Amino acid sequence: MKRYVLDANIYIDADRSAAKAAELEAFYNTFLSQTYVHAIVAQELLRGVADQRRRIEVRADYIAPFEKRGRLVTPTFTSWVRAGELVAMLIARKLVDATGVAPSFLHDVLLAASCREAGMTLVTRNVVDFERIRHVERFDFVPPWPVRSAVS
Repeated sequence: MKRYVLDANIYIDADRSAAKAAELEAFYNTFLSQTYVHAIVAQELLRGVADQRRRIEVRADYIAPFEKRGRLVTPTFTSWVRAGELVAMLIARKLVDATGVAPSFLHDVLLAASCREAGMTLVTRNVVDFERIRHVERFDFVPPWPVRSAVS
């Protein structure tokens, strides 16, 4: 059975759009028991919220339910090292510019490496960056939304 991690862009879109929130709810209705929150995603979600009241809401809505159930993914030392190797390979193959590797892309590489290590499928709208990463590291990711038949 597949296990899923949702990228921060999924939650951000749900926060900004009732239609995207309904999509997230529909996903949860089918896959909640197979869904985990990633430490990088939690950090990205909280980092982007300046208002303390809203930060508390984001944590309560998107992070705490998984935290309470121990459904967390945290990068291991091995994932950090692998992420460094992957960035070096991407630079060597000229898939990214060595002078312009954004922190958000570094987070994406670490997210990919740790999802692979944990056997998780990443659900993301950021297909372009993750396709680029997949040129040097095979890992499972899908654009929103996986269908029930994909679980098998």
